[in-house]
This record gives sequence, C-alpha cells and structure tokens, in this order.
Amino acid sequence: MAIAAGFYRPGVPKRLWALGALCSALPDLDVVGFRFGVQYGDLLGHRGLSHSLTFAILLSGLTVLLVYRRGAGPLGPWMVWAFLALALVSHGLLDALTDGGLGVALFAPFDNTRYFFPVRPIAVSPIGLAGLLDPRMPRVVGTELAWIWAPSLVIGAGLFAWRRRVDSR
Repeated sequence: MAIAAGFYRPGVPKRLWALGALCSALPDLDVVGFRFGVQYGDLLGHRGLSHSLTFAILLSGLTVLLVYRRGAGPLGPWMVWAFLALALVSHGLLDALTDGGLGVALFAPFDNTRYFFPVRPIAVSPIGLAGLLDPRMPRVVGTELAWIWAPSLVIGAGLFAWRRRVDSR
C-alpha cells in the first residue's frame, strides 16, 4: 500500500495495484519447494532466489514486457516496472528484519549467502496453515502491526498526500 501510494495517479488500473499486492507476497510461494524435497538453505529454498533483487528485477521486467509494454494508464512502462520491482523487493527486505530463519539470499543467484539486518524487530511467522494456531502468533501479529503495518500506513498516507500536491500544481 505504501509503495502504491508513491506511484498513485488517477486513471491507473486497479488491477495494477492488485498485482503489486500479489507481488509483495509472491516470494513466499517458495515454501512449495518443501513438498518436493528442496531444503530451506538451497538456492530455490525458502528465502532464496525468489526473495532476491535479481528475481524482483527480472520478474518485473518480464511482466512489463508481456502485460504492460505500453504502461498502465498514466504510468509509463518504466514506472510500472519500478512499482512491481519495489513491491517484490520489499518482501525480502522485510524478511531480513525478522528474528528467525536462515536469512535472505538478497544477491542470489550470484551469491547464496543469507543476510539479516543488524536490527531484527519482527517476530518470524511460522510456516504453513498450522502456524495460525501457534502460541507465538499474537507476538508475530503485534510485531507486524508495529513494524510493518503502522509505518506503511504513515508512509503511504504521506506519499499519497505528496503525490496529490505534486499533481495539483
């Protein structure tokens, strides 16, 4: 939401905003690999390639080439690419702020080193639907509200107000 607010223009199709929201969650589809024997720390494992800057750059570019070659409403193709890439990158960066797991392979496939930020205030969420019943979930939700949702709302509101002011000139 915060990223979309920075790109908002009247006339941008709602499906682009929905695609951005999907992109922000898409990297976690890598958990499907567990069913096929992919190990957590593998290149294609959880928080591996799908959480990397390379993945964000290439998937956004491919999406623009296939779907948004002419842009989306008032947003040109480069702006659509930037929006989608930032939505994808945000996932890995937020995961690097969590207190669990093996870290994030931000530079995969060139380097599979897993990284965390020095400060890790977000409680890691349990993987799978059974995790919803995990006794740690109230802490997880609390840290996500405090460190993701509240700042996103403030940043989004500020960007939206700034965009409206710039566009009204």
